[in-house]
Amino acid sequence: MSVGTVLDKTTVIFRRDALTAMRYRTGFVLGAAGAVTELAAFYYLSRAVGPEFRPEGEEYFSFLLVGTGFYTFLLMGVHAFLQTVQEAQQTGTLEVLMTTSTSPPVLVFLSAMSAFAVNTLTLAFYLIAGLMFGAPLRPNVGTSLAVFALSVVVAAAIGLLAAALQLAVQKGSAVVWVLGSVWFMTGTLFPVQTLPIPLRDLAELIPITHSLEGMRLALLERASLSGVRHELMILAIFALVLVPLSLLVFSWTLRRARLAGTLSFY
Repeated sequence: MSVGTVLDKTTVIFRRDALTAMRYRTGFVLGAAGAVTELAAFYYLSRAVGPEFRPEGEEYFSFLLVGTGFYTFLLMGVHAFLQTVQEAQQTGTLEVLMTTSTSPPVLVFLSAMSAFAVNTLTLAFYLIAGLMFGAPLRPNVGTSLAVFALSVVVAAAIGLLAAALQLAVQKGSAVVWVLGSVWFMTGTLFPVQTLPIPLRDLAELIPITHSLEGMRLALLERASLSGVRHELMILAIFALVLVPLSLLVFSWTLRRARLAGTLSFY
């Protein structure tokens, strides 16, 4: 498949989702209001904790802002892959979509990327709203984009694994549940260093831990690429392992579901 064809299909999918989103503008307003309310809660929580608490040397509200915003973004990105398959199963269109000229992994990927784009806008709004509460963001744009790109690749690979699990045993939500359950080990609300050593070691095996650490360094300390070299290397390793693995697992589960006639089971 040529690059031009992929871009054309991406444009069509983005246009479809944009038109759908325009019909539900109220959802954006409610989402924005919810984000501001959440930020207000974190702001007053940080004031209640006091300025003496500076996790990793950062003001606590800024620590929460980047942690909760980027963690939610990545988790919703993983969920986007699962949702793409679930909605196609529920509407009875999955079998048709899987027989088009576009390979199934690419089709699921393109559909999920549209959700990633919306989530990116939500993340940007969340961070900008954080500035209104006085968060001292000092971003290094290049470093931020590098951490962001590798984190999205890893999240996409995990999302494709969730989609594969949904095809295999209709339990793809288990992947999202696991990621949502280990939030306390990723440094979302408090530093990983405060955990017991066994949990701290487990935290190192969670990609989001390194995504949050790298993004905090990039947004709050203007760290250069060399300053986040450790996080970027680990995220790159996760990407190199998870991307081919997720493609193989998804293709295998899709083939088995077709043979078993369970493609549309949900």
